Amino acid sequence: MNVDELFKVPKLPAGGNKRRMPDNPTPEMLKKMRLDSGASPLTPFPANGITEEKSSSRAATVRDEEEEEGMDQDFAPGGDADYFAEEDDEGRFFGGGLTKEQKDILNIFDNTGGEEVREDLEEMNLPTIRRMLLRFERAANKNQDQRSKYPDDPTKFIDSEADLDAALKGLLPLAQAPVLAYPELVRSGTVEKLIGLLSHENVDIVIDVVEVIHELTDEEVGNEIEEEEEGEGSREEALKTLIDSLLDNAILELLVDNLSRMNEEEESDKQGVFHILGIFENLIGFDDKLATKLVEKTAIMEWILKRVQAKTYDENRGYAAELLSILLQNNRHNRLKFGEKNGVETLLQVLSHYRKRDPADADETEFMENLFDSLCSALAEPEIKKAFLDCEGVDLMVLMMKEKMQSRSRSIKVLDFAMSGPAGTAACETFVEALGLKNLFSTFMGKAKKKATAPEDTSHTLGIVSSLFTNLASDSPARIRLLAKFVENNYEKVDKLLEIRDAASGRLKETDADIEKEKKQMLEDGEEIDQDQEDLWYLRRLDGGLFTLQTVDYILAWVAMEDDGIFAHIRKMLDRKNKSVKDIVKTLEVYRDNVDVDESQYEDGSLSQKEILENLIRFLEAS
Repeated sequence: MNVDELFKVPKLPAGGNKRRMPDNPTPEMLKKMRLDSGASPLTPFPANGITEEKSSSRAATVRDEEEEEGMDQDFAPGGDADYFAEEDDEGRFFGGGLTKEQKDILNIFDNTGGEEVREDLEEMNLPTIRRMLLRFERAANKNQDQRSKYPDDPTKFIDSEADLDAALKGLLPLAQAPVLAYPELVRSGTVEKLIGLLSHENVDIVIDVVEVIHELTDEEVGNEIEEEEEGEGSREEALKTLIDSLLDNAILELLVDNLSRMNEEEESDKQGVFHILGIFENLIGFDDKLATKLVEKTAIMEWILKRVQAKTYDENRGYAAELLSILLQNNRHNRLKFGEKNGVETLLQVLSHYRKRDPADADETEFMENLFDSLCSALAEPEIKKAFLDCEGVDLMVLMMKEKMQSRSRSIKVLDFAMSGPAGTAACETFVEALGLKNLFSTFMGKAKKKATAPEDTSHTLGIVSSLFTNLASDSPARIRLLAKFVENNYEKVDKLLEIRDAASGRLKETDADIEKEKKQMLEDGEEIDQDQEDLWYLRRLDGGLFTLQTVDYILAWVAMEDDGIFAHIRKMLDRKNKSVKDIVKTLEVYRDNVDVDESQYEDGSLSQKEILENLIRFLEAS
């Protein structure tokens, strides 16, 4: 037996960070496959569980019924299907090293075309690809013909359905050679044939189709091909050709329609849903504009919002939440659609379950985080901020802040997004009324936990305080309560701000030093430093501590202007470190010069962020 020939199977595309199905198929998947016995994957099993045909490769044995019932099917080491059946004369090598599931997968290729199929898989060239496509087309046409002739007699078309099942699986290796295969898929009309099968009467065939499309549209198709054989550009062009053809044939609408056909209590249907969601992720990853088209042309938003409400967690529920977060990223159209479908209320209801309990495992934690991230993305729109307030989202987040659960930190992040900007004024007022200041400053001072507050929590806490000073009306009870927090306990919160300022300044110095080295090197090399490069460096400075420094100095300027006692304390503490108010002014000037102002947000006559900064700078310079 030639071991090299036996195990010469094609490589699959390299995996990335996308979700993947388990390596080993489940028993339900294997029901569709052709086994060694030659039985059709769609042939029903007799009631007594005994098939008429027996494989000739196994010797018949007789066992007592009690022994048969008591034996564990997975008793062989590693679940090796041939552990006791195949060994050499000296008994050294037990089995082939394959589980039964893995062996059954290899048998698909043996039972559908034999050596011809194996030869095609070994050398992927244009003639090979055309033979594979022709094999699929013949199987599809034969099945369609027999179904139309004998619609009421499954025995007449079940064999052709099994051939079609195998032919579809035979298309999976095409992802190895996208530059050659994808234009041929489009030219030959195979894409139209595949899309047509999404309306097939047999859901198992539909599942095969979505699995093939999922594999073919993966952004990493052909990654294992050497660069000298295929260029990156040509691979991208081939994928674009395929995706354009799929979109021309209304794939988005058909896939969403099929979601309602799947019964996720069946394992195979559950995998079908997984593949459909994976296709959407692939398409949006290739062209993010398709996110708008998907939501606009289909009912995917309604399906996702219904799916995330399931009472028990499973992989597809988690994938639905991940897809929702993708759809809402930087997309006003989708966010508004999310609001129209009562998405805010739906997510708040689901997230409320995590107020008093933590997710059961890492997967459920990811699910929860995706829902919080979706909410944060949507809250960038004023319309969603209003819906969030109407659904008592602020009150729920404040309640979550009181609990020492994983959701606590995420609730602070949501509040930061909800209270920012002019549209967050009402949320700021509600936050103070809901007694949120106590829990907020408990987190800020690090008193909520024995360990130090996480940097992300500190950043969002500063964001909330900044929004409160910006949005709360002067001399209002809410603003007075806020200011009192900075006076109490001998200005401990002001000292905390100065401590955060020192840390951020230290990080920024290191970042600025690295940027200066790069500037010097570029000038020595004669390279031109344009505005785009300056913008990139500014973004690096923001990440390297400038953003935190700007937020802290903005708050310090506000409290200094509001209270003379606080201002005197700030001056005294800065002087101890050879600093002065001028350092705060320099930070605010950089902030003012780079702040983006959307004039449409200030049509009610309120001051813009830039105008507020100018007033604060003038006050500090005059003091």
